[in-house]
Amino acid sequence: MKLPCNPYVLHKAALILALLAAAMPASASGCGDHLVGAARLQTQGDGYTVVFAPRTWPIPVGRHFNMELVLCVPPGVATPASVTVDADMPAHRHGMNYRTSVRALGHGKFVAEGLMLHMPGRWRFIFDVAGVKQTVRLTHEVQVE
Repeated sequence: MKLPCNPYVLHKAALILALLAAAMPASASGCGDHLVGAARLQTQGDGYTVVFAPRTWPIPVGRHFNMELVLCVPPGVATPASVTVDADMPAHRHGMNYRTSVRALGHGKFVAEGLMLHMPGRWRFIFDVAGVKQTVRLTHEVQVE
């Protein structure tokens, strides 16, 4: 039996599902699932997970770019209201020449703006999560060409 398929109804249903998914808090299972593709990266430690995706991929050298990120916390821990994002080059012992700003979007989702990796090489993204009792630092290294 073939069911009638109204494009308007399908569009509305897809929109409702997308809004429901965006409103759900980030949890460890399914953390950052909406960030897809080659740009999706992840780091974790002390029960925290940060899933992030630069909006420009591959990461440009010498040009500003923004990054979406999702913070997933251990069970029973409130999601911190803020996260700081930085990057450095451990081999060269220096970091970026610009300071990023991070906007909270709610439900563990953030946007880091104003990142610039000014030279090619091995870079380390640094995420500082300010918890109630301590700050947790998570890092992830990438090769930028």
